[in-house]
Amino acid sequence: MGPDEHNRNENSSVKKRRWIVVLLLFSFHSAFGQFENFKVTAKKTASAPVIDGFLNDEAWENAPFISDFIQFEPKKGEPESVKTVLKILYDDTHIYFGYYCYDPEPEKLVLGTRRDGLPMGVDSADVALDTFDDKRSGYYFRTNPLGVQHDGRISDNGLVADTNWDGTWKSAGAILKDGWSAEMAIPFATIKFKPGKNRRWGLQASRYFPRNFEKSFWTGPLEDYRPMSICGSILGLDLVDSSRNLALIPHVRSRVQERTPSRFDGGLDASYNFSQLASGYLTVNPDFATVEADQEQVNLTRFELNLPEKRNFFLEDNDIYQQKIRLFYSRRIADIYGGAKFYGKSGPYTISALSVQTRESGTEGDSANFSVFRMKRDIFDSSTIGFLAVNRLVGGKARGAFGLDIFNYISDTFRFQGQLAASYGTDGKNDLALFLGPSYDTNTLHVHLNYSYLGLHFGDNANAAGFIREDNRHELDSAFNKIFWLKKWGLDRIKYTSNYNIYWGVDRVLRSWAFSQGIGVDWQNKFSLGVQHERDYKLYEKEFWNASTTVEVGYNTREWRSASLSYEFGKNYDSDFNLLSGSVRQYVTQDLSFEYRLSKLFLSPDPQAKTTWIHVLVANQYFTKDLYLKLFYQINSAIHKQNIQIVFAYRFQPPFGLIQLAYQKGTARFGEAGTQGHTLFVKLAYVF
Repeated sequence: MGPDEHNRNENSSVKKRRWIVVLLLFSFHSAFGQFENFKVTAKKTASAPVIDGFLNDEAWENAPFISDFIQFEPKKGEPESVKTVLKILYDDTHIYFGYYCYDPEPEKLVLGTRRDGLPMGVDSADVALDTFDDKRSGYYFRTNPLGVQHDGRISDNGLVADTNWDGTWKSAGAILKDGWSAEMAIPFATIKFKPGKNRRWGLQASRYFPRNFEKSFWTGPLEDYRPMSICGSILGLDLVDSSRNLALIPHVRSRVQERTPSRFDGGLDASYNFSQLASGYLTVNPDFATVEADQEQVNLTRFELNLPEKRNFFLEDNDIYQQKIRLFYSRRIADIYGGAKFYGKSGPYTISALSVQTRESGTEGDSANFSVFRMKRDIFDSSTIGFLAVNRLVGGKARGAFGLDIFNYISDTFRFQGQLAASYGTDGKNDLALFLGPSYDTNTLHVHLNYSYLGLHFGDNANAAGFIREDNRHELDSAFNKIFWLKKWGLDRIKYTSNYNIYWGVDRVLRSWAFSQGIGVDWQNKFSLGVQHERDYKLYEKEFWNASTTVEVGYNTREWRSASLSYEFGKNYDSDFNLLSGSVRQYVTQDLSFEYRLSKLFLSPDPQAKTTWIHVLVANQYFTKDLYLKLFYQINSAIHKQNIQIVFAYRFQPPFGLIQLAYQKGTARFGEAGTQGHTLFVKLAYVF
């Protein structure tokens, strides 16, 4: 081959590669471009509407609106079966949304009364706001015919939804003769955005109509409703910096406990907005004592259970720390003297940092410092690359982990996650971890194939502040889940699920394999039946072959108001077992709800005395949206645990300014019986 022919072939190869790149970029952009035609131009109002649930203010008369929502399910792509209209206004301090949801049978509305307790099984509507128009992150605000509030933050293009975020906003609802209406007033001071003239925000609006199990969205047709990249747009926003520079939330608390001297103490929470883009948070002697208890669970594995965070300081901006290999797990941190956090966004970069100092205790040991640094950068249209480092320092010895992660939405159905991390410590057991995970999602199909590598000693140090169930593995995990909507023969839908998992030790010795197959049937009369079978192999001190079969019968399980009963049986680590589980969730009145859960485990033989009864009862009475009574009661017979909490609270400055009276007995910590006697708390918190 001569040099000219070689150059021609090389140039041809380069051109082909260029065309491939161009085609990939075109398909990438066109995947999200289909939603560009969903636009609404904002209107600034001179007079704010009164937030009373009725859209009869003069301000609403000529407000821009959107309608003609499109079903996501059950009939993807078809018009919604009941009409929905959303009106939009804004002024210098708030953005306002007014929903009018038509319903021919408003007497059949399914209502919910608990803040941040609006499941998908109740009549409700929401808005999601991409305030940076970055197609990755945002906020959602949801309400119902009673004006009950549910809010949260969204990140990683919808993959992570932090439902524990609490914003300060107003809402009200009204039940009408032809449906229901609701109003929202969201202060600009509550959310982060970039001020300026003629700004564009991403907007998604949705409604849930539970009598049809119907989810409808403004944009569509959708394959997956979660990504922020499928939002429409609000155009023409003229936004000023509305950040409130300093907010102080002091609290005082009195504690009277049986056989223990009475205590009176206080603390302080504070936030400072450096701008509309960046905020700092400080806490001193935070009140963790009256945080809702962890619910007891039956654990048939040899792995640690992942428990949810419930403490306000750690919940704020918690979504940015979420990763597939979890390097930061805030439940590793016990009670603290205090701590500080920072969160901000500048251009394509998002930065968060946290540092806290724990108290000394008999169970946790000496006081420790936990520090976390997180940075993420936007790449491509809707993707991010990030870095996270976490360190636990106690007695001059440091342990922790750090690493890179990437989240890439290749199209509206196909995404890829990757992560590379290293752990370190004073014992020299430093090690690496890797995760690679493509997945494919539509409105009826989920497929993924994940590969994980966790070095022999990776968890030894990473678990100082992270959550690694078990290291020493090369692991493959796959799933195939499919929903078939029928809407005939008395059947509503059939759902098939499957999962396959296998892993080897770093020495290539097979340590585990597992597979599960399940099928669920939902009838149009709201009854359901599910069957699942699992088999697995585990190599520990010896070989174990486990198997289980589960049969579950339910009623109305896609709504909050529901009942279910399941029976699971099989073999678990050389013991035969039978597990009976059930739950009932019901509204006694519009304002009083209760939930009861039961688990009964029988093991034969039972070498570790795990045979147990677990009872959990939760009740909520809302006299108003901000005056409520909560009861939590649980029993775990295996550890002789009996725990009760009763909280009566009035939020005179929602969500943080409150007067709270609480009663406790027994420990709230998971898996501990506790010796705490009758204890009474009185707390007052105020927002300056």
